[in-house]
Parts: sequence; structure tokens; C-alpha cells
Amino acid sequence: MQKRRAVFGPVALMALLVALVSALTVYGGLGSAAASPGAAPAAASGGCGKAPALASGTHTIQSGGQTRSYILRLPAGYDSSHPYRLVFGFHWLGGTMNDVDSGGTDGYNWSYYGLRRLADAAGNGTIFVAPQGNSNGWANPGGQDVTFVDDMLNQFETGLCVDTGQIFSSGFSYGAAMSYALACARPNVFRAVAVYSGANLSGCSGGTQPVAYIGLHGIRDNVLPIADGRSLRDTFVRNNHCTPQNPPEPAYGSLTHIVTAYSGCQTGYPVVWAAFDGAGHDPGPIDGSTGDGWHTWTSGVVWNFFTQFQSGPPSTTPSTTPSTTPTTPSTTPSTTPSTTPPPPGACSASYQTTNSWPGGFQGQVTVTAGSTPISSWTVRWTLASGQTITQLWSGTLTTNGPAATVANAAYNGSLPPAGTTTFGFLADGTPSSPQLTCTSP
Repeated sequence: MQKRRAVFGPVALMALLVALVSALTVYGGLGSAAASPGAAPAAASGGCGKAPALASGTHTIQSGGQTRSYILRLPAGYDSSHPYRLVFGFHWLGGTMNDVDSGGTDGYNWSYYGLRRLADAAGNGTIFVAPQGNSNGWANPGGQDVTFVDDMLNQFETGLCVDTGQIFSSGFSYGAAMSYALACARPNVFRAVAVYSGANLSGCSGGTQPVAYIGLHGIRDNVLPIADGRSLRDTFVRNNHCTPQNPPEPAYGSLTHIVTAYSGCQTGYPVVWAAFDGAGHDPGPIDGSTGDGWHTWTSGVVWNFFTQFQSGPPSTTPSTTPSTTPTTPSTTPSTTPSTTPPPPGACSASYQTTNSWPGGFQGQVTVTAGSTPISSWTVRWTLASGQTITQLWSGTLTTNGPAATVANAAYNGSLPPAGTTTFGFLADGTPSSPQLTCTSP
């Protein structure tokens, strides 16, 4: 991550980005002037059932009279009869498509902000795309970068087997601004976006329709202040008809993060806000450290957010169930939740397998307070034979042989009566139905 810190942190970069924000005010917003395409059906694209017209590697395409470039990464064992999730990864100012695809100094583990590694571990297949911005940025003058994305999508859907209801965008800094611009301009194309430390730098043409949105931002960001990220988030709090709130953010010096899911959002269009203290302007903060790296919690939180969505058009029915943390509906038949009824003042825990693949699975545990508030919780269970937890987020894991113990993180230990929170994990082995116990002092 050292290379990224050198690119992101200088005062000159902040000045340039501030100038870009000012320019947007002068030009009235640089987004695509074209009308948003019609609602994308959750169906296989025209390239399904055909020999792939594209292979993994670097490609060029004509767009708006320019020759543009991108890197395509197909999953191992690509099957033209299987519609695949498609994830864009946009680079930062001064970065390149190669940085996103290669993962920079952290290599494969940080490729596409850590999502490629998790997709491969899940084994259910994802196509990744890293586009190259003009002048290593995403100014999007006259909507040219949105048009570039339109042209790439047309090529992918024609030449590959894409699930048109499972198209996502992620990006950091300038790349975050580009993901935000796509959420504004193409709400019927992108199912969800992940905005890492962004600001309104690429415009917001449209910006009135709902899109599932997760924003991640540091309270110490010295390049794009967290107020910029809050402003982007609030666009989709409004568009998604969420209940307005001021979600909690960690204290300066706490070196922690807090993930909050807004309540009341239109069903199928959640908004999640993840604020952190530690690293400044960076997509890979690590709790307990002012450094960064691929061991960050952000990749698991974003992957968890993206993979909760099923193929099919989102419901337009407003949600009536408040939520304080993001949840992940199962993409495969889940096990029956296992619960322990809590006595007054204690807690209970339930488990769900949210995804599985040969040799591994993804699990989620929901912790629920009893009839009185709690200030901390601990969940324990016994891992089945052959199971090993490889990554866990929103909690602190300790193991002793097959015994697994997860204590709350600093930000999600306090729960009101009947309040809930979740933690998730990836594991090797075969999913099971563990018996959980939850205790609280």
C-alpha cells in the first residue's frame, strides 16, 4: 500500500481535487447528458450461449471519437451458459487500470480493492473490469466517461454472458466520484455502487432515482474531507427514501470503524455508511493502526453488500424493518437459524449460511439483545470438522482448536433492548448448523 499512500496524500493532490470541485460548480455538473437507459432486466445478456468474444487481458474500444482502454478479468473456468456478476473497479487520480487489476504492492490480495480475492474464494464467478481514465482521472467532460462505460457494457453484454441485473461499480477517490456519477446517471443499469472516500468530482447527471449505495470514508481524510462523502451518501438517502439520521462515527484516535445501515429504505435499495478512524485518504484502513493494507475490513464489508442482491428487479415496496447493520440475504438455500432464547438483559445469536461453494462458505451471525440494554457481547460455537475461519468482520475472533469465540467490535457492543447487530465471516470447509451461545456481562 506504500505506493498508494505516496500517490494519494500530497497537499498538491488536495488542491487539484478542490479545483475540480470548483470547476463542477462553474460548469453546472459534468455528467452524461444522455437519457438513462431503460430498466435492465435481470436476465442473461445476448452473449450467453455463445463463444466468448473477449478474453482476460487489456483491450481497447472506440468511444466518443477516442481510443479508450480497459482490463478485463474473466473468472477461471468461464462458462458461456452461466450469467455472471459484473464489477467495475475505477482507479484514483494518478492511478491506472493496472493498479486496480494488479492490486499494486499488495498484489492479488488487493486486486479490485480486495473483491477479486473474495469472489474467487466464493467460487460463484464474477467478471471484473478496470477501465483507464483520461489523464489518469475521471473528469467526465460532457459525460464522456459515462459514455465510455455505456460502450464497454454494450461490448460485454454482446460478447459475454452477463447477468444484467448484477452490475456493480466500485472506486476510490476519483474512482469513487466516477462510481457516484454512474449511480446518478445510470440508476437502471447499476444494481449497487461502493464509494471509497469520494466527492462530487465527475458530476451527477440525473441523481434522482434510487440505487443501492455503500459509502466508506475516513474522519481524518486530508484530501477529500468526510463532509464530501456524507454529501454523496445523503443523495441516495433521499433517493432511496431512507429515514434521515446522523449515523455514528468513531472518535478521533479510536482507530476503529462503524458500519451503519439506514432504516426505512425502499426495499432493495439499502444505504450503508462506513466511517473509520486511522488512515487518512485511503481505501484500506486497518483497525488499531494508522496504516493500511489488504487486511482491511473494507473488502469484506463491500463484498457482503454486493453479494446480498439476487437476480431479479428490485421491489418498489418501502422497507418497514429498521436495521442498524448491513445484512446479506442468502444466495443459496440457507441453514435453519440456530438460536438461544435470551434471559432478560442477556443476548441471543442466530446463524445463517449466506453463500457456499466447493470447499468453503460465507456465514453471518445476528446478535440480538434481550429485554434490557447490553454494553458488550460474546458469541461462542464449535466449528465442525474441517472448518477453518479465514476472514471475519465486525467482530474479534479467537479460536482454540474447534472452539470459536467472537467478541463485539468497539463500535457494535452496545445494543438497546431487542436491538440487533451482525458479524460475518468466510470459512473453508462445508457449512453446518452450529449451536450458538451468546453472553453479555
